[in-house]
Amino acid sequence: MARRATGAGALALAAAIPHAGPALAPIVPPVGRRLGIVLREEGVDGVFLTFDDGPHPQGTAAVLEILRERGATATFFLAGEQVERRPALAAEIVAAGHRVELHCHRHRNQLRLSPRALLDDAERGRAAIEEASGQAIADYRPPYGIFSGAGLRAIRSRGWRPVLWSKWGRDWTRGATAESITQKVTAGVRPGDILLLHDADYYSARNSWERTASALPKILDELTTRGLKSSVLRR
Repeated sequence: MARRATGAGALALAAAIPHAGPALAPIVPPVGRRLGIVLREEGVDGVFLTFDDGPHPQGTAAVLEILRERGATATFFLAGEQVERRPALAAEIVAAGHRVELHCHRHRNQLRLSPRALLDDAERGRAAIEEASGQAIADYRPPYGIFSGAGLRAIRSRGWRPVLWSKWGRDWTRGATAESITQKVTAGVRPGDILLLHDADYYSARNSWERTASALPKILDELTTRGLKSSVLRR
């Protein structure tokens, strides 16, 4: 009952605060579902590993090697400013059979941006990612997982899907360990879940990518034990 009340209260708050209400979506799934934000993929047998904030010369390379060794695929939500610095690495992600999507150009909170500034940022990020990778963008995940009401409308106006996640490893925090990341991102995991990890430390705790890379084989082992295979998000 408490959960229902909390969910109902959050939905009422989201409706009452059009600008900031969608920011509740990462922590109150009913808000995300009501707003049509993708938190899970229904009707599938596997799960979807996703990585934010790259590409990163060490972190992305380490993750790609582990995925190659294990025969797994993933989706990378890239930051345009990092792609501009390392376009060859964005191309390498796609060449390895993975998918790249749009996270941002600069990593900024949508609540602090006007719709125009947000779209300018997103367009610059899209251009950088598509030029480097040769792959068209279909999905958008905002920095910090925070959508504003205007930002959500702006993203949809471009025909992009707004995508968040259903499980996260909290791997960007200073206190995260390979064990804590594995436990958090696989707890109760089931088909259709979208799992959030980070292959870069530009916007998080220093060297956090190292703990993510250490956790990734354990995560893949746990998914295998549960009969779940990771693949790229569906278009």
